[in-house]
Amino acid sequence: MEAAMKSDTAKRPRTKSADIRREELMDAAQALFLEKGFAATNVSEIVEGADVAKGTFYLYFKTKDDVLTALQMRFVEGFCDKIDLAMAKEYTNWPSRIDAFVAVCLDTYLDAMPVHDLVFHEHRPANRAMKADNPVIPRLMALLEKGTEDEAWQIGDPRLTAVMLFDALHGAVDDRLASGKTINRAQLFRTVADFYHNALRIR
Repeated sequence: MEAAMKSDTAKRPRTKSADIRREELMDAAQALFLEKGFAATNVSEIVEGADVAKGTFYLYFKTKDDVLTALQMRFVEGFCDKIDLAMAKEYTNWPSRIDAFVAVCLDTYLDAMPVHDLVFHEHRPANRAMKADNPVIPRLMALLEKGTEDEAWQIGDPRLTAVMLFDALHGAVDDRLASGKTINRAQLFRTVADFYHNALRIR
């Protein structure tokens, strides 16, 4: 009998951690938002997709808008993690470091375009607040300041320069997407990277 009890215990699923439950709810919501649209999705469908009781949803989120905010934060954190990982590598010169920044931003943006459009177009704060809070800007700003210290270029206002450079990259991708044509990534990368090089007058 003791052996049978141990067997039953072993088969019983373990309780998932709060972090895992929250991620599963977010994953289910994201899939539904992308498939049906944010407005057409309800909380009942989200909990069904995550295979949890409806009450479990409200342990982590008050509304589906809160889920969308969490998805936005997750997207931004993942984007920044990829930038940090790319910038942590060793580079032989400043042009290659700038190229790495451009490449990781373009690839991450293009690879996650449906999610990007979901979290920023469905639910986003005022445009000025977005620019002020954009965590990519401090990362690019730090890169520019380091390059200035190494005398790779001279710039007057690191933050404003970072804003203009990132807006240029973002705008270039949006323009290519709006054209409806297949995007040549290599060509887009070279165009944006050359723009960065010329704007900074890399020495």
